[in-house]
Amino acid sequence: MGKASKNDAAASTPAIEAKAYKFLKDYLNTPSPTGFESQGQRKWLEYIKPYIDEHFSDPYGTVVGVINPSAKFKVVIEAHADEISWFVNYITDSGLIYLKRNGGVDHQIAPAKRVIIHGAKGPVKAVFGWPAIHTRMGGSEKEVNPKVENLWLDAGARSKKEVEDLGIHVGSVATYEEGFDELAYGSLIARAFDNRIGGFMIAEVARKLHEKKKKLPFGLYIVNAVQEEVGLRGAEMIARRLKPDVAIITDVTHDTSTPMINKMIEGDVSNGKGPSLAFGPAVHNKLLDLVRKVAEENNIPVQLRAVSRSTGTDTDSFAYAGEGTPSVLISIPLRYMHTTVEMIHTQDILHTIDLMYETLLTLKPSTDLKYL
Repeated sequence: MGKASKNDAAASTPAIEAKAYKFLKDYLNTPSPTGFESQGQRKWLEYIKPYIDEHFSDPYGTVVGVINPSAKFKVVIEAHADEISWFVNYITDSGLIYLKRNGGVDHQIAPAKRVIIHGAKGPVKAVFGWPAIHTRMGGSEKEVNPKVENLWLDAGARSKKEVEDLGIHVGSVATYEEGFDELAYGSLIARAFDNRIGGFMIAEVARKLHEKKKKLPFGLYIVNAVQEEVGLRGAEMIARRLKPDVAIITDVTHDTSTPMINKMIEGDVSNGKGPSLAFGPAVHNKLLDLVRKVAEENNIPVQLRAVSRSTGTDTDSFAYAGEGTPSVLISIPLRYMHTTVEMIHTQDILHTIDLMYETLLTLKPSTDLKYL
């Protein structure tokens, strides 16, 4: 395939390699809800196997590919594998299904969305029901707004038994049906770029190292962690296990150029202008300086932002694990986070991959990251 967009105007946008592009689409379209990431993790691991020396997983499903495992000095590149979703919480006698959040899913986008409920007998199609505008005004001009407590799923059943006969039970997980698609000018959309685009990019770094026959002077641990959306839990567990010397984390950050976002609060970051580098207490200043220098020397555009007390990403788990791990956050700008139309730019994907790759080639066990 290789084109970043169906629109001819995107011809000047750099293309993702065809095999990688096929994997990206397949990976994004594979459900990977928080706590139930195994299906997506299997696809990710199968893709990176040719480019690593060995791999392992932990009890909760975080997967780690390793290059040069005998090296004492350990460097991590990391993303999180899970996507936001819904839990089945209550089934009415008439066959309607009420829910709880699994991660920070946005209830306001739910009405009239199609979902897949992952039940005991396999996937079941359902929809978020919502009353017609004619009926929900309730005799007043005040609109009824969607809330978790007034949203329900309808799988076509007319009784609780019919729902249960489909294999749906309390605790079943529902994910939105929308998948990957292409827009004009190199823009891509999907429901789960947060943060399977990170998993794709760290896999591409491994592929690039392998195909260019680069030998690193340290062990590289390519980590696709679970359960970030409920408190960075997968990263917390694997950071304690690996005890890395350096961690490079990739996640998404907000494109702040669209309406209703205050740049004075959220900063100035836009799709298509390169990866975003964060300043904050968990981000190691000397490691960040190194990454910025790499970007400058390789003509990779970057954007800057500040994150205050925490990054809100797996960076925090790695930075504060054990005796502390020098950590840096390389984020990719994303529009419409936690919706079914998360939007990202192809050029940012390629620049982020290049920045991680070139940083790894620059980093050495002897690199001085001491503050004092």
